[in-house]
Amino acid sequence: MPGAVYADLDTELSAPPGVGGRHPLPEPERLQEVLRRAGVREGGRVVAYDAGDGSVAARVWWLLRWAGFGEVAVLDGGFAAWEAAGLPVTAEVPAELTGDGLGDVVVRPGQMPVLDADGAAALARDGVLLDARAAARYRGETEPVDPKAGHIPGALNAPTTGHVGADGRWLPAEELAARFGGLGVSDGVAVGAYCGSGVTASSVVLALEVAGVTSAEKPAALYAGSWSNWCALDREVATGG
Repeated sequence: MPGAVYADLDTELSAPPGVGGRHPLPEPERLQEVLRRAGVREGGRVVAYDAGDGSVAARVWWLLRWAGFGEVAVLDGGFAAWEAAGLPVTAEVPAELTGDGLGDVVVRPGQMPVLDADGAAALARDGVLLDARAAARYRGETEPVDPKAGHIPGALNAPTTGHVGADGRWLPAEELAARFGGLGVSDGVAVGAYCGSGVTASSVVLALEVAGVTSAEKPAALYAGSWSNWCALDREVATGG
């Protein structure tokens, strides 16, 4: 999109992979540097998009909320919807910002709830922990990335593909609410999400808020290390489902 700034998931929106997972949360200083180079300013607004189902854009949404930046949204339908609407596109890369053109956003980490492995295990037992991966990975029938197949014991499967319709746009709030209600998510029940590496689970956190099941004041928790961290710690694995 004209004027859009690219942010790289692996090098700018994540810390280097390790025991913490394949896409650990970036250091606050690094995230602030990335956001300022993109021109993000205090009191401004950010819209994130991707070329898929919005899951990676939701990572940007989540990171900005985690950083204390409130005015951020995900473009419904992403780049495909933009093109389908006949809106302009370009191959021109915006000039790198310097000096007064840089953003002035201040990253204040910790403004969204984050789970570690112990917290995820406890939530799966005492609340609702949603696994955002495809059903076959959840059941342990296949695992193309991580060393173990299966899911966190007690977690329920809520694939991110179920958040969007055939047109690639997010489902209406009432449909999302019904979907999560069918998984036992309701008022007063603690809820969190994980996926393979903590990226696409961000869209579950967003979908819960879009559905009205959670809110900006009381958002769902994210297991940031997700399955890649769970496996690295050699935690108990469940299969089937």
